Amino acid sequence: MPNVKSQRLEIDALRVLQAVQHHGGITRAAEALRVTQSAVSHKIKRLETSLDCQLLTRRSGGSMFTSSGEELLSYADRILELHDEAVLSLVRTNLSGRIQLGLTEDTAMTDLSRVLGRFRRLHPDVVVRTKVRMSLTLRSFLERKELDAAIMQVFDHEVRPTDVVLFHETLHWVKSPELTLPDQGAIPFLSFDEACFFRHWALDIGQDDDALLETVFECASAAGIANAVRASLGVALLSERHITPDMDVIQDRFPAPPSLSYVVRRSRRERNPALDELVAQIEHEIGRNGGLSLAG
Repeated sequence: MPNVKSQRLEIDALRVLQAVQHHGGITRAAEALRVTQSAVSHKIKRLETSLDCQLLTRRSGGSMFTSSGEELLSYADRILELHDEAVLSLVRTNLSGRIQLGLTEDTAMTDLSRVLGRFRRLHPDVVVRTKVRMSLTLRSFLERKELDAAIMQVFDHEVRPTDVVLFHETLHWVKSPELTLPDQGAIPFLSFDEACFFRHWALDIGQDDDALLETVFECASAAGIANAVRASLGVALLSERHITPDMDVIQDRFPAPPSLSYVVRRSRRERNPALDELVAQIEHEIGRNGGLSLAG
């Protein structure tokens, strides 16, 4: 039986392992965490040495993780969540009140839900009411002061000085490898609904190069759009997190989309200490993990 007392799971190493899973490899994890690839590899190697087992397969194709790596990841998620909640519980302040929060569907389907759940456990006297809508709808809610804040996407050039920028992401034109685009005539377009700001860009600026788009599928859900892409129904604009290996990124047929910023935008209201604390926790989580990952 191995000497358990001599083996240790370092919190930082578990975070790195989790980042490799979330971002799809060592290179992207290093970029998201703003460290070198060698630093990421070194932490994982130390973890493998400590546990005397291989965690990454280190071969192209297939899963990145060995069976031991997959098993450790399931524990890592729970260990890190408990660790972070314990740390926050020791430094929390007593808060009460209400937060009217808006999220886009793209944001709601990430591990931000875990952060919101932890915030509720730590601050049971704060009531958080959440509305999930498209970006343009959330902007209207903010202008009418129906929300205290919204976490949403905007184009980089639309970021306001008062916005809290959480992270940036790239938008891409994508299609199925089985879909052949016509040389002339309309190109089938898979679109979010009217309240999506980059739908408006696609149907306006996105057609400047005489690439006529015909909307053949409309859906408010990123998951629905992604499934339609895989079914070869047309081309779509998707942010990086939703692009999977069974999609082709279209490089030269359409104008390059603007980059996206994920921001916290507040309505013009009096200071809300509970909202300040929630935003601080979200900023800390995203800064440490290099972005938001799709919820598992």
